[in-house]
Amino acid sequence: MEFVTLNNGVKMPLVGFGVFQIEDAAQCEQCVLDALDVGYRLIDTAQAYYNEEAVGRALQKTSVPRKEIFLTTKVWVTEFGYEKAKASVLESMRRLQVDYLDLVLIHQCLSDYYGAYHALEDMYAEGKIRAIGISNFSAERMADIATFNKVAPAVNQVETHLFWQQYELHEWMEKYHIQHEAWGPLAQHRISEVINHPVLKEIAAAHGKTASQVALRATIQRGIVIIPKSVRKERMEENIDLFGFKLTEEEMAKLRAIDENKSLWCAYDDPMIVEYAMS
Repeated sequence: MEFVTLNNGVKMPLVGFGVFQIEDAAQCEQCVLDALDVGYRLIDTAQAYYNEEAVGRALQKTSVPRKEIFLTTKVWVTEFGYEKAKASVLESMRRLQVDYLDLVLIHQCLSDYYGAYHALEDMYAEGKIRAIGISNFSAERMADIATFNKVAPAVNQVETHLFWQQYELHEWMEKYHIQHEAWGPLAQHRISEVINHPVLKEIAAAHGKTASQVALRATIQRGIVIIPKSVRKERMEENIDLFGFKLTEEEMAKLRAIDENKSLWCAYDDPMIVEYAMS
């Protein structure tokens, strides 16, 4: 596994395992155990995924030492504000059965996210959280929270895949020394288009890999952390097997040409994001 070093010196795995939409508790627990067995060391969950307890049970059952696991959760909008956010993180720790978290993110740029972020700053100072960050923040909101707070975000987790490669936002992250992390790196409901895309299939054949491996490799080759999800162990193995090959500059240019430069869901400046978040 390769690692990135966050702006506070903490090392974070470049490839992790996400549990978004694995709602069945028993299945989620087994998926986390399988992911750890395969070699994943970054596990990404959230309060809004309603599976922190299942992740916690897996962490108790695995033989992988806690210190080797980079555990991420996120504070949801309904828990924003200083006191509510702090209490919710402590509750997340209880559900996850841990006494510290490696990374906690503000899940959306909505409501009293400043109060929530101040709670994370204080918990970071207390040593309960090793790194704090944000998720789904535009370049403007990211620059704002990085500039006017004691602790700059270590990570901004945003939708990033071949159909929305986020080059402009990525440049702003580099300027502010904030690590880019991709959710939905296989384009979620458009994964079949990734798997069957002629450009990806051509590049995959040249390297003896699959189209999905090429899509994931293209993202981590830009220094972006990814958290692909699968409930199948063989696919988990495929999604982490990304370090034995490297894409050429010409291949990366071909893949960049696929970029549609728009969200598959909802743009950050679209008022509908408020209704989507609270639905």
